[in-house]
Amino acid sequence: MIRHLLLVKFKPTSNEADHEEIREEFMSMPERVEGVVSVEWGENDSPEGKNEGYTHVVFMTFANEEGRQNYLFHPEHEALKEVFVPHIEDIIVVDYTLPA
Repeated sequence: MIRHLLLVKFKPTSNEADHEEIREEFMSMPERVEGVVSVEWGENDSPEGKNEGYTHVVFMTFANEEGRQNYLFHPEHEALKEVFVPHIEDIIVVDYTLPA
């Protein structure tokens, strides 16, 4: 399995309705794209104050490399980006493979 972690800093012009639309798009990916096992969405609530303006997290799990590649080049991913990208001020993306 492969984990795909996004740390998101939204533009100041982005609002809760925008965030909810984006969340719904992400959450529907397992039903729309083969190889996407699960998606989690969360908003930072750490009391440590070390988030550097990154307020949201998306945590995706892919079944394997084939699932990741299917997602990355899938039309549903392109449709998600059309909704998501205009609201991003900055993003950090990290993937890692779980040991077998």
